[in-house]
Amino acid sequence: MELRVFLVEDIQRMRGLLDELFASIGGFRIVAAASTEAEANFWLAEHPGAWDVAIVDLVLEQGAGMNVIRKCKQDPQGGRVVVFSSYATPGVRKHCLELGADAVFDKGATTDFIAWFTDYTSRENSGP
Repeated sequence: MELRVFLVEDIQRMRGLLDELFASIGGFRIVAAASTEAEANFWLAEHPGAWDVAIVDLVLEQGAGMNVIRKCKQDPQGGRVVVFSSYATPGVRKHCLELGADAVFDKGATTDFIAWFTDYTSRENSGP
């Protein structure tokens, strides 16, 4: 089963790296990408239930990832929300989890980020 990823990241290079990462892990497909809060919220409103995992950066070209987390959690058919940000301090991490994020990773902790996705894939593919 291929999991659908909605990517909210304003740095083009990082979007490319994440695309390569998911291609190497396998089982993931980026279905849409947004670089601003408005683009992300618009896509979420227009595509309810069309994603299994949202990866959200907190500092965007315009707007904030915190508001995107809120919008993701309003979709009853939505999937998991993973924050991947250079600003994942303990306080920010706590706030993101309170907003409903399922996991929060600093961009410097790529090993943990990859491990989470590998584990998530194995859980999803093992079925009920």
